[in-house]
Amino acid sequence: MLHQQTLNRPASFSGIGLHSGNRVNLTFQPAAANSGIRFRRTDLEGQPEIEARVENVAETNRSTTLARGNIKIHTVEHVLAALAGAGVDNAVVEIDANEPPIADGSAREFCRMVQTAGIITQDEMRETYTVTDPIQIEAGETTMTLVPDEHFKITCTSADRDGRFTQFFSTHLTPKTWEHELANARTFCFFEEIEYLIKNGLIKGGSLENAVVIRDDAVLTTEPLRYANEFVRHKMLDIVGDLSLVGKPIRGHLIAVKPSHTGNCELARQIVLQMQKPLRAAQTFVPPPAPAKPAVPAEIPPSGSGAVDIDQLMKWLPHRYPFLLVDRILSIEGNSVTGLKCVSINEPFFQGHFPGHPIMPGVLQLEAMAQVAGLFMLKQGETSAQTAYFMAADNVKWRRPVVPGDVLIIEVEMTKLRGKIGKAKGVCKVNGEVTSEAEVTFMISPIAL
Repeated sequence: MLHQQTLNRPASFSGIGLHSGNRVNLTFQPAAANSGIRFRRTDLEGQPEIEARVENVAETNRSTTLARGNIKIHTVEHVLAALAGAGVDNAVVEIDANEPPIADGSAREFCRMVQTAGIITQDEMRETYTVTDPIQIEAGETTMTLVPDEHFKITCTSADRDGRFTQFFSTHLTPKTWEHELANARTFCFFEEIEYLIKNGLIKGGSLENAVVIRDDAVLTTEPLRYANEFVRHKMLDIVGDLSLVGKPIRGHLIAVKPSHTGNCELARQIVLQMQKPLRAAQTFVPPPAPAKPAVPAEIPPSGSGAVDIDQLMKWLPHRYPFLLVDRILSIEGNSVTGLKCVSINEPFFQGHFPGHPIMPGVLQLEAMAQVAGLFMLKQGETSAQTAYFMAADNVKWRRPVVPGDVLIIEVEMTKLRGKIGKAKGVCKVNGEVTSEAEVTFMISPIAL
């Protein structure tokens, strides 16, 4: 097993965005071990980040789009392919628009950025995933089969619906083969597609300088084809970028026919499910160990100033069974508020989440944070007939399961109060151990009677 790698120094590139036609500035930054690849929108307030994980894929029509809430980054596959192909595990991709520059339509410029930055080894070991059982998916005309292998190998056939320019290529992926056999392959499209793309404003930055156009049997390009089978190699380039969304290098042989971003990302999801299968099986069939935690009373902090019992709490919050997720407010001090939820086996969600292995849904922990934060704002306003409406959640992380018998301590710190809008950082804990955390945004509004 090899060590993880990151960049030695920042490297930057400026170019035109394919969709917008606007100038975009892109910078690769080094990142800590185990942090993975993250995109950072430097043009937005707070410079929000989106992890390059398949869970964050929002769109796969002609390219791969990542999203978190209303924040999106389009056409990430070439950047991801350059980092994955070079063996970079951890990096921050800073970008001041909603898409990277298209460059010449390949990953060549991004590979040069990696070379400029240099790669350094980190102390932590790299985890790879070896495919255990064959995975097969079909998405439209796309068929993909992934079977176990000691290395990562891609065997690909590409063609359009009419069978034009059918091409085939196969290679084991290494940093060397990536750089010489795939990275320089440019994106391409068929002439009959261009009218639709232009009418829908999808290629304002498109030109023959960043794409190859196929018209009937002719190939339109500003330079000779870089490979005789450049089209299938570009499809494989996209596969490398999309499958990096699994979060770790893969060992397996992929046989792809007419691949697409939709198919690539669905395969990535199936790989993640296979990776999680042993854990899910263990959680389902292995009885939980005897609890080795303190008795419940020792978990509960003493009430402090501003404590609110359940009767008072229900005067402020409109929530009722089964959606009132706070039993008590332990304290309100300054901009901080601490709530408590005793998690009982009688909670209705345990019937289906999951039978035989009850776990409190993570989204309900998020809701508990929002209720505690909302109560703080409502109490500050001292106005009845209002409620706090949940608007957004950022930087959400679930750290460990919450099970029946746990006492959930919900700590919320208000970070911004402006009129009827509030932002807060919430953390849920059991026995002092963090189970989840998030930044929540909500709005105070009258209740419709």
